[in-house]
Amino acid sequence: MSDIKTEIIAGTTTFITMAYIIFVNPAILSAAGVPFEAVVLATCIGSGLMTIFMGLYSNYPFALAPGMGLNAVVAFTLCGQMGLSYSVAMGMIVIEGLMVTIFVLTRTREAIMDAIPKPIKLAIGVGIGIFIAFIGLSQGGIIEKNPATLVSLGNLKTDYALTAIIGLMLTSVLLAFRLKASIFIGIILTAIVGFLFGVVSLPQKIFSFPTDFSVMFKPDIAGALKLSLIPMIFALFMTDFFDTMGTVIGVSEEGGFLDKDGKLPRLKNVLLVDSLAAVCGGLSGSSSITTYIESAAGVAEGGKTGKTSVVTGTLFLISIFLIPIVCVIGGGYKIAEGIYKYPVTAPALIIVGFLMMSSIKGIDFKKTEEGIPAFLTIIGMPLTYNISHGIGFGFVSYTLIKLFTGKAKELHPLIYIVSLLFIINFTL
Repeated sequence: MSDIKTEIIAGTTTFITMAYIIFVNPAILSAAGVPFEAVVLATCIGSGLMTIFMGLYSNYPFALAPGMGLNAVVAFTLCGQMGLSYSVAMGMIVIEGLMVTIFVLTRTREAIMDAIPKPIKLAIGVGIGIFIAFIGLSQGGIIEKNPATLVSLGNLKTDYALTAIIGLMLTSVLLAFRLKASIFIGIILTAIVGFLFGVVSLPQKIFSFPTDFSVMFKPDIAGALKLSLIPMIFALFMTDFFDTMGTVIGVSEEGGFLDKDGKLPRLKNVLLVDSLAAVCGGLSGSSSITTYIESAAGVAEGGKTGKTSVVTGTLFLISIFLIPIVCVIGGGYKIAEGIYKYPVTAPALIIVGFLMMSSIKGIDFKKTEEGIPAFLTIIGMPLTYNISHGIGFGFVSYTLIKLFTGKAKELHPLIYIVSLLFIINFTL
């Protein structure tokens, strides 16, 4: 068990690593025509309350915030391409959250998680680690999109890329010395480097108080209950369902929370809070709130209990009044209209990705029926930029290989159902 000081450092580290969502989520959702300040308020309140609830009810150091990917679906697909109102989109989020809650209360979701083969569980942690590192490399400007090669080396001469690179080196050295709170200290040192390079500026004021509550408690559930919207609600449901599954397993593996059978004690508590968080996200107008892979940053700093989450959640609530200060460390650096980089927190994500790679040693790649699904799970997450897609690759390939090699009896009945659901989701 860790002490209070460690839990405070871990909770603060998780918050700083996640703080970008306070700025990114409103930036994305404001594309749907809703006020930026209103989404800032909804994001902070929803994230803070649900993270504290997670800590108190599950006693695990998992933090929650609006899910990246789902918020883009809301802004650019539901409201953009389909022309739905923001209220209807939030109504759809509430519905999919209620669906997930029903699965939790009937223990179906927990049963599915317990039925996941151990190689897939281990691969999920590794895949998420690579995914986190990929996000960090992109946010730091170390890699960038390229129309010819998809991804290429970024412009390392830029101030923000240099900040991220120096921050990564500093954090790596601290980690090599096994210094306690190395990731947290690394973030602070990176912020100082960013200030010297002009990437981080001093706040113009200390306190601010958002007053726009216009998106809160206005989901149009009746408007979302249309036959034509069922496929999109199902897609939201699948993403929310399995993103959380992957995140919880990955972070739990890193923190050593899984038992000898690879199962997480008090799993139902975690899943219930997460499912209710999705409902809360729709009600608050912040988009679906889900468990965050950045929780691994706090776990890496020694966070072991729900106290870590309580600290993180409290900081989210405090950030409502301290937005200028949060901007200094967790905020983005604008490099073009609508384009931001996050060089201060990027090194932390890369280091966390490295730490999560350790579980790969438990996968026996010599056993083809286990190694190939694990491999597809690992590469599927970063290459599709979607955790649930990687898990889907693993499930479907594992099931098919077992079937065609005459080992169908080794498959749990739920594996067939989940694999079929993934196939349906991939072909929608």
